[in-house]
Amino acid sequence: MTNLLRKPFGTHGKVHEITPVNADWRYVGFSLYRLRAGERAAEATGDREVILVMVEGKAAMIAAGQDWGTLGERMNVFERTPPHCLYVPNGEAWETVAETDCTIAVCSAPGRSGHKARRIGPDGITLTERGKGANTRYINNIAMENEDYCDSLLVTEVFTPAGHWSSYPSHRHDEDDYPRITYLEETYFHRISPGNGFGIQRVYTDNLQLNETMAVYDGDVVLVPRGHHPCGAPYGFEMYYLNVMAGPLRKWRFVPDPAVEWILKRDA
Repeated sequence: MTNLLRKPFGTHGKVHEITPVNADWRYVGFSLYRLRAGERAAEATGDREVILVMVEGKAAMIAAGQDWGTLGERMNVFERTPPHCLYVPNGEAWETVAETDCTIAVCSAPGRSGHKARRIGPDGITLTERGKGANTRYINNIAMENEDYCDSLLVTEVFTPAGHWSSYPSHRHDEDDYPRITYLEETYFHRISPGNGFGIQRVYTDNLQLNETMAVYDGDVVLVPRGHHPCGAPYGFEMYYLNVMAGPLRKWRFVPDPAVEWILKRDA
C-alpha cells in the first residue's frame, strides 16, 4: 500500500516532492520549498500546469517569460489573509528569489495549454465560512471549478479552529461517474498552531479495505488516493491545510459516507 503520510525530508530548500510516480497515481503533484531571504528556486513545468502558492513570506517571481514582481504578504499562514498565487501553464518555466524567509507550495497537474500565466489573488479570494457548530471552518478558494484559471488543478486553503472537524461530514470523490461523483486525487499539506501540536486525519473506504488514521504534525502531507478523508483539530490547536485535487474532469462532486449522510441533510 502507498504510504499516505509524508513527512518533510528536510527543513530547508525543497522539503516535499510528491509526484504521480511516487504517489502511485496519475494526476496530482505537490512540492514545497522553504527558502531563506536571498535564496533561489527554479523549475520547468514540462507537461504539467502549476499554481505557486505563497504560503508565507515574500518572493520575486519570473514565470512564462514575464516578471511578476513581488508576491506574498502574510508572514504567518494563520493570519488567514488571502494568499498570493501564480498560475504557470505547461511548457513554461518559473524562477523565484526569496525576499524574506518564505514557504512556497508548488501544486501541479496535467496541463493542456488551455490557459495563460496569471496572478491569482489576493484580490478575488474571500475567506468564507462553511459548516455549523464544531464543524465550522474557513475557506480561501484559490482555483476551484467556478474559477476558470486552469486545465486540471483544483486548489483551496482551509482553516479549522481548535476543537473542530473539517472535510466533514466524511465524503469521497474516487469514481469517474459525473455528475454523481468525480474521480479526484488529493493532497493535504498541514500546518498546526502552535507548531508543537498535532491533528488527526483518517482515510478510509466504505468496505474498510483502506482504513488509516494518522496523527499529522506541522508540515506533514497526507495523500488521499480514494475513500473518505475527514480531519480533526484537537482542543488547543488550530489546523490549516492546502488542498490540491485533480482528475480526468475538473469538477468536484462527492458522495458522503452513508453513516454521516443524515448530518448533511440536517444541516442543509
